[in-house]
Amino acid sequence: MQGQEELRGSLLRRFRTSLSAITCAAHTFEILHPESAEELISEVDFEQDERLPYWADVWPSARVLATVLALSPSEGTSLLELGCGAGLVASAAARAGYEVTATDYYADALLFARVNAWGNAGREIATRLVDWRDPPADLGRFERVVASDVLYELPQAKLVAAMLVRCLEPGGLALLADPGRVAADAFIQVCGTVGLRVSEPEVVPFEEGAIRQLIRVYRITVNS
Repeated sequence: MQGQEELRGSLLRRFRTSLSAITCAAHTFEILHPESAEELISEVDFEQDERLPYWADVWPSARVLATVLALSPSEGTSLLELGCGAGLVASAAARAGYEVTATDYYADALLFARVNAWGNAGREIATRLVDWRDPPADLGRFERVVASDVLYELPQAKLVAAMLVRCLEPGGLALLADPGRVAADAFIQVCGTVGLRVSEPEVVPFEEGAIRQLIRVYRITVNS
């Protein structure tokens, strides 16, 4: 495995980057990420499976979820993140004591997540490349499963619900932060058919510059 300084250096050489200072629960995280997601769009990737580099932006939902985890420290609790992007949520979870496994559909996202978790929490995290349509058989189960802004297309409703069924331990808790994406209602309906219980969401206003969003944080458990 590459050392952290070597890995960070390779990312700085390969990408035009920004370093965003993001405050969550009175702690400021410095998140390295590509400066422009648009520069990373690949026609080949899009033609293959309509893949777009959403991972390169630090979304409001991720900021809200990172704050929730920062305010809920849990030393040694296993945590899986679905769609880690550049790693803000993974960084907050690692700093709060969770044993983090960060996953994404893009290998480069995992590299940024590793660098950011180390830089902000001083801890190595585990990373896995995961396609929700064909997840690895050995991914395992976790006490916490978290995701932010992953319901941007209707197919994600079934895929995310299936990942929760597959990866959430009995008695575990999933947290999903969503700004009102198109698949959110369908996701809640699917959860009810696959043995998952979804709580009424906590609604968190997010305002920054011209951005105004209401982020809904859902708590999801396995029906007993």
